[in-house]
Amino acid sequence: MDQQDEQQATISRITTGMPVIDSAGTEVGTVDLVQRGDPNAVTVQTPTADPGSSLDELIEATAVEEPDVPADLAARLLHTGYLKVTTELTRTGAVYVPADQIGAVADGRVRLAVGVADLPPEE
Repeated sequence: MDQQDEQQATISRITTGMPVIDSAGTEVGTVDLVQRGDPNAVTVQTPTADPGSSLDELIEATAVEEPDVPADLAARLLHTGYLKVTTELTRTGAVYVPADQIGAVADGRVRLAVGVADLPPEE
């Protein structure tokens, strides 16, 4: 089993609501979204707004895009898979955990291989 397969096997054992702990043992928050990797994922396309569409429609069209991070990072997250974790430790209220930064899943908890400061926050 290669590293990509191991990451997908690990991420498939994670469910929403599981507590997340970083490498230092800090309680990060809870899993809000589990996204398995798609090796065929392409970069996120920014929706092109019809000049006649209202601002509300534009906001709605862009508000649902996950992951809400810069495009190059979004492409990597979609490719490898990721968790979105609700947390009180960032201004935006959520961080993303790339699949390759998940250390272990045990005792109903997700333990990260990195510290919370190394995780990209939601934009």
